Amino acid sequence: MSNAPLVLVDGSSYLYRAFHALPPLMTSTGKPTGAVKGVLNMLLSLRKQYPDSLFAVVFDAKGPTFRDALFADYKAHRPPMPDDLRGQVEPLHACIRALGLPLLNVDGVEADDVIGTLARRCAAAQRPVVISTGDKDMAQLVCEYVTLVNTMSGSVLDVEGVKTKFGVGPELIIDFLALMGDKIDNIPGVPGIGEKTAAALLTGMNGGLDVIYANLEQVAGLPIRGAKSLAAKLAEHREQAYLSYQLATIKLDVALDIAFEELTVGEPHLEALMSLYRELEFKSWLDDLLRDAKTAGASLPLSEDEVATQVDTDYETLLERADFDAWLARLRDAERFAFDTETTGLDAQQAELVGVSFAIEPGRAAYVPLAHSYMGAPEQLPLDEVLAALKPLLEDPRRLKIMQHGKYDMNILARYDIALRGVAFDTMLESYVLDATATRHDMDSLALKYLGHSTIRFEDIAGKGAKQLTFDQIAIEQAGPYAAEDADVTLRLHQALQPKLEAVPALAEVFRTIEMPLVPVLARIERNGALVDKDLLGGQSRELGEKMLDLEKEAYDLAGQEFNLGSPKQLGEILFIKLGLPVIAKTASGQASTAEAVLQELADQDYPLPKVIMQHRSMSKLKSTYTDKLPQQINPRTGRIHTSYHQAVTATGRLSSSDPNLQNIPIRTAEGRRIRQAFVAPKGYKLLAADYSQIELRIMAHLAQDEGLLHAFRNDLDVHRATAAEVMGVSLDEVSHEQRRRAKAINFGLIYGMSAFGLAKQIDVARGEAQAYIDRYFMRYPGVLAYMERTRAQVVEQGYVETLFGRRLYLPDIQSKNQGIRRAAERAAINAPMQGTAADIMKRAMVAVDDWLQQSGVDARVILQVHDELVLEVREDQADTVREALRPLMSQAAQLDVPLLVEAGIGDNWDEAH
Repeated sequence: MSNAPLVLVDGSSYLYRAFHALPPLMTSTGKPTGAVKGVLNMLLSLRKQYPDSLFAVVFDAKGPTFRDALFADYKAHRPPMPDDLRGQVEPLHACIRALGLPLLNVDGVEADDVIGTLARRCAAAQRPVVISTGDKDMAQLVCEYVTLVNTMSGSVLDVEGVKTKFGVGPELIIDFLALMGDKIDNIPGVPGIGEKTAAALLTGMNGGLDVIYANLEQVAGLPIRGAKSLAAKLAEHREQAYLSYQLATIKLDVALDIAFEELTVGEPHLEALMSLYRELEFKSWLDDLLRDAKTAGASLPLSEDEVATQVDTDYETLLERADFDAWLARLRDAERFAFDTETTGLDAQQAELVGVSFAIEPGRAAYVPLAHSYMGAPEQLPLDEVLAALKPLLEDPRRLKIMQHGKYDMNILARYDIALRGVAFDTMLESYVLDATATRHDMDSLALKYLGHSTIRFEDIAGKGAKQLTFDQIAIEQAGPYAAEDADVTLRLHQALQPKLEAVPALAEVFRTIEMPLVPVLARIERNGALVDKDLLGGQSRELGEKMLDLEKEAYDLAGQEFNLGSPKQLGEILFIKLGLPVIAKTASGQASTAEAVLQELADQDYPLPKVIMQHRSMSKLKSTYTDKLPQQINPRTGRIHTSYHQAVTATGRLSSSDPNLQNIPIRTAEGRRIRQAFVAPKGYKLLAADYSQIELRIMAHLAQDEGLLHAFRNDLDVHRATAAEVMGVSLDEVSHEQRRRAKAINFGLIYGMSAFGLAKQIDVARGEAQAYIDRYFMRYPGVLAYMERTRAQVVEQGYVETLFGRRLYLPDIQSKNQGIRRAAERAAINAPMQGTAADIMKRAMVAVDDWLQQSGVDARVILQVHDELVLEVREDQADTVREALRPLMSQAAQLDVPLLVEAGIGDNWDEAH
């Protein structure tokens, strides 16, 4: 007999918990799927943990149960199931059945009763049972053979665990629940008895309800707060207590038509699973399913679109010169071809080239290994000879190339003296422009979504973790098909994506005129890199460390004891138990939250310790993220820092950066600005920082066509001062610094959909006063309100909003029945055209500036792009010339109905130039 436990899953409990605890997830058509994915994740995790176990997932059946007959108000306080959750129940059940997992629901009883019955029968046979639930009622089932696990929190409750958690053993849990009641299920309990009193009463009387009611006169003598009045409460509500006992008791004798021994896990129904995963857009699971089927030599039915993209493959690995020359001739004759590099790592500034691959027609591709260096590797064609033969093709702008994330390959080849040109199509960017949020834009995800093809993943041939091989150490027999597939899939993706793009001319134009021309510009900026003063950063690190020590001491003094400032548990105990500060929010487990937003709110209320903690956290982040880390990111070959820019990450079109992320260096604090001071110009050069002034507000004025805003910008007025004058009813000359600050918060806040509550917090006024400001703003600037209302209506009607240049942001959440989710989508719809247009303008400006720099012959280069700012390194005697040329180039990147103002400064470091 197997000793593997019977695993019983409380499906109904997890369905609700997944729905409320996890971020909302929807398909591209707006169908909610978050709860389904959350529960399935938990089930798959449990199956891995208990692979040999009997298994059942148990749900509440529809309709009333015997408890409703006992008490008409049972669960009466529960709101009806949200529509966004109701629609996920059937897909979840279908997925569970398709996975081969037994699913049970029995009319007239709850899931708890079915689980209790099965658990008791299995335990009676002296076989272990694991109940996966987050429901405290189940603690009554725990015994020598029955354990509870909460898969979401990771907690495990055996007999001792129940005693530790609730203060009583499993045998008294029903009495415990009967006394304290349950607000969620509307079990009344005894008024005035909470969790601690119930536990103290049961342990003090050494028994349950029967013992307590047989000895009520002894209750007054118990060492319990309010013990004297407790006996009267118990006597008054005796009937209610026993009713609560009945309601809280899990039924252990449900008539079932299946024995626990029959709860075996069947084989997954792969075709049904594939259909469900495709419908629910669970792409990674669909990927795994296809890959497992391929490995097992099985075939799965594909959709019509997927069938249309399936091809027979003919991949070659080229080790002989004659074979390479034959392919070279084909490439020369081809109108366009897909190209890819294989390297030793992901850092384009340091990785070494290992091989190249290309494809000229679907299914036909080749890999040329050049630098595989493992023991026993076969002789390969000389790297320098192959690159010399490919160089004319790769540098010819008339030979069109198709690539996936081609910027990386550009940077790799540049280190081998090849200036890659003619990259006409990048499938990552085709997908991104088509729909920025529909999928991830890596090759594996795109192949699965658009081709129904499960690619060979790098981990499949290189392994995982610390033992993962670099590409030069992978056997050519494995590397060849992987690398050739990369080129083949890139070509096929382009063939699938290009018609979709061309079907929307505005998107095709964004792709051709904004995103693709930017690729070589970004590659050049990355290669340029930025010079940093590591000694200055080292000094800043030491100073930050000293300030952090001072703040720690101050925190200890305020707390009256030493504690770990990084421990939420210890900090919570100090703030909310010892110091008695108000609890602003709670965590999912019911503990007082010490999240940043909570500490900020407490700091705003002038509590000193949260202020100190916030200062300490801020300095700790600066130190760990920048002053300590930046020196480690200096490239030993160039002596510079080379950030990576990402075109296909943000939904609105803005660039992001990583390694290091330079978008988040704080500039409102002296410490943050000092980090910018470490970005310096080399000897004989200056840094020039040029940024757009209030670009999103200017775009708002253009889009909204509001006369007030148009007038302010056309007449070069201080728009925040102008807004203050309008909203606060004073003349321009009378506007105070504080009034301008408030007006600035209103101007920017409304762009991001800030509520009156949020504005009130930001400018420290009553909510009513903040609402009055907003109302007066819309009265003075009616065009802005009309724009917002027009945009809301537009996104509801068509499901997307557009930038001035035609870039789209799809917002399926706008159809959500959850008001919070829907309003977030409305806010995104209002902001996206402004933020996206600003991103498009910056990208157009970068291309224009780069063209001028390449043609003018000035000694200058762009080294950074951050938010609305470009930073250049310029020879000192040419700095003024470049500045004067730069301003009109950037200003003319778009034609708005208000001027695009560019401010440019020059200095020895970034902060000074800014």
